[in-house]
Amino acid sequence: MVRTLVLVRHGQSDWNLKNLFTGWRDPDLTEKGVEEAKAAGERLKATGLVFDRAFTSNLSRAQRTLSLLQGTLGQADIPTERSEALNERDYGDLSGLNKDDARAKWGEEQVHVWRRSYDVPPPGGESLKDTGARVWPYYIHTIQPQVLGGGNVIVAAHGNSLRALVMALEGLSPDEIVNAEIATGVPIVYKLNADSSVASKDVLEA
Repeated sequence: MVRTLVLVRHGQSDWNLKNLFTGWRDPDLTEKGVEEAKAAGERLKATGLVFDRAFTSNLSRAQRTLSLLQGTLGQADIPTERSEALNERDYGDLSGLNKDDARAKWGEEQVHVWRRSYDVPPPGGESLKDTGARVWPYYIHTIQPQVLGGGNVIVAAHGNSLRALVMALEGLSPDEIVNAEIATGVPIVYKLNADSSVASKDVLEA
């Protein structure tokens, strides 16, 4: 039985390019981001995967990435569910700020703690642990059953919501996951066993 889960971080956004904390703010993709999404679609097309179900966040950069992927795959009619549970980590008071300006205001060490610690949130925002607290139940109750039922499932989301998923799938520790990088527009293809453990992982880099 096929049990395939594909994770894709959205293509580069306008605020990624401008070095701004994005979080739940909703900038569009850059031209590079559009090309990254299409290239991800081409790499997935080469695998021959036909998707039964798609999941994405409530933010347009992830939704547009998924739409571009679907167009490239020639699978525009994949049943799709959008959920706030898959939104990027909420950066709170840091949202919209230039990362260099934030370092000047709060100090490089403090900003690094907010960005890279597992359980210390920025003011008014979420930690990675907080993000996981909404991602994990959604995955277990909504996404995982589709995969374990024999489906090919694709999730287009964000760096930190996908980090939370990778942490759960691969059994990573807090120290391991905070140092994990998830590149924009690079599909990660998991094959799952019947007990939901990972049978294989393939990162479809260019």
